[in-house]
Amino acid sequence: MTTLFDPIRVGDLHLANRIVMAPLTRNRAAPREVPSPLAVEYYRQRASAGLIISEATQVCPEGQGYCETPGIYNGEQAAGWRRVTDAVHAEGGRIVAQLWHVGRISHVSLQPNGQPPVSSTAQPANTKTFTKDGFVPVSAPRPLRTDEIPQVVARYRQAARRAMEAGFDGVEVHGANGYLIEQFLRDSINDRADRYGGPIEHRARLLLEVMQAVVGEIGGGRTGLRLSPVTPANDAGPDSDPQALYEFAVAQLAPLRLAFLEVVEGATAGARDFAPFDYAALRRRFNGAWMVNNGYQRQMAMDVVASGAADLVSFGRPFIGNPDLVRRLREDAPLAALDKATLYGGGAKGYTDYPTLDERAAP
Repeated sequence: MTTLFDPIRVGDLHLANRIVMAPLTRNRAAPREVPSPLAVEYYRQRASAGLIISEATQVCPEGQGYCETPGIYNGEQAAGWRRVTDAVHAEGGRIVAQLWHVGRISHVSLQPNGQPPVSSTAQPANTKTFTKDGFVPVSAPRPLRTDEIPQVVARYRQAARRAMEAGFDGVEVHGANGYLIEQFLRDSINDRADRYGGPIEHRARLLLEVMQAVVGEIGGGRTGLRLSPVTPANDAGPDSDPQALYEFAVAQLAPLRLAFLEVVEGATAGARDFAPFDYAALRRRFNGAWMVNNGYQRQMAMDVVASGAADLVSFGRPFIGNPDLVRRLREDAPLAALDKATLYGGGAKGYTDYPTLDERAAP
């Protein structure tokens, strides 16, 4: 019987176990959206994960939506990430970069020249973002012109290439949680009348063009995707037919032979039964490794892998307070709680100072 702790091949990657560190925004990339020396230690401490998915990393300046989140669009940022990937590899780990464009989930203070954020729509989101002044309402966006969209796609391609140059083992495209790609996918947000709006095949066009560009640059065996079919995160209202939308999108991805698909089940960081959705039907349309996410506890994770319902399980917040989460899950050891006050921004406190089991036991 397959277990959570068995090795697995995922596309071109050989992973030591099926426990994945999910992407976790921590807002410590300063100055200039460059990963800090603290980030090197943070990721090194968690390298026992079969795979680390980096914190969401913007593919261009316009893709930034939160203060002090890292980028992967210039040489200085790539050099910062190279120190991270070298440290993870030195510990025997594997790490992919999550490529991110927030779309309308941004604020003018974070945008080049104070311009409005871009999106599929001019509708503002009813949510907040994190700036140097704390949490503030997001700014009203402007819809991308049709002739601007190829440049957005090119930014993802360029970011994927730069990620490989920075030593990452691959990338995951962020297509979830109400950010740019999902702003095009869902008809609750996308009100366009061009070839990127209207019927499902048009609304899925941006996602498919991005994935084709990334795979064309670095290969499907090093490319993954994150989707969240029913999450309400970032004021992403429900699509009128999410089952049809996401089944179409995933079926269209089949020729790309992606390494993995990470699916957020239910509401991100919330109720798993938030809205009905047949995830098994989605899986039947995908030919790569199937990764599940959202609220998995030890026994749930072991059961879903043992049953064959998933190949990998990604854990988010448990990895914050437990750098040795893999060992704790294997030994059924108690998990440490995280410090909510230090989740976003700051220094080492609540970031790199969580002790391992061995450190807790030391006199």
